[in-house]
Amino acid sequence: MRVLVIEDEAKIADYVKRGLSEAGYTVDVARDGIEGRYLALEGDYQLVVLDIMLPGIDGFGVLAALREKRGTPVLMLTARDRVEDRVQGLQAGADDYLVKPFAFSELLARVGALLRRGPAATETANTRMAVSDLEMDLLSRKAWRAGQRLDLTAKEFSLLALLARRKGQILSRTTIAEQVWDMNFDSDTNVVEVAVRRLRSKMDDPFKPKLLHNVRGMGYVLEERA
Repeated sequence: MRVLVIEDEAKIADYVKRGLSEAGYTVDVARDGIEGRYLALEGDYQLVVLDIMLPGIDGFGVLAALREKRGTPVLMLTARDRVEDRVQGLQAGADDYLVKPFAFSELLARVGALLRRGPAATETANTRMAVSDLEMDLLSRKAWRAGQRLDLTAKEFSLLALLARRKGQILSRTTIAEQVWDMNFDSDTNVVEVAVRRLRSKMDDPFKPKLLHNVRGMGYVLEERA
């Protein structure tokens, strides 16, 4: 498995490269966004670990260029820890997000999880996503089901984009509240349940198959079930 690390901080880049190499991965390092973009597009990598704050081209620019061509899994590794930064990274096409400072064991676990999912679970070719007959365009923030345009509010689209980005993964109410509403979850607040009901009434109830599912005691998942 080949991994590309795009990181301009030498100590962090060397630390990540050494640890991943010891875990059996083949690791290349790019020290700026221009070199990183070139390697990500031209090299044969199964995963990209990408910093946001880079010289030349920032991480979002590298990610945008990569998503135009490839569905390579991307783990964003950054000092930006605000919820809106995490949401922006995920909506821009990243598959996971890890904030510095971090434990290498967590990085290794996230790398392994992304590689098990493979490129089929990431964006393909551009900013469009699809789950069954549900289609989304992240740039125009539009969604369709069975070819019919869905009339979604901004928050409903953000909720759907989060679920689609993590399709097949169960997302807790806490995770959804943090990433969509930038709020710490309060068990007395039913904002997530209300939003899920409204979203389901627009994108799921009128159509088959059903895609948005409750998982009792755990949260919600977007996936097509047999």
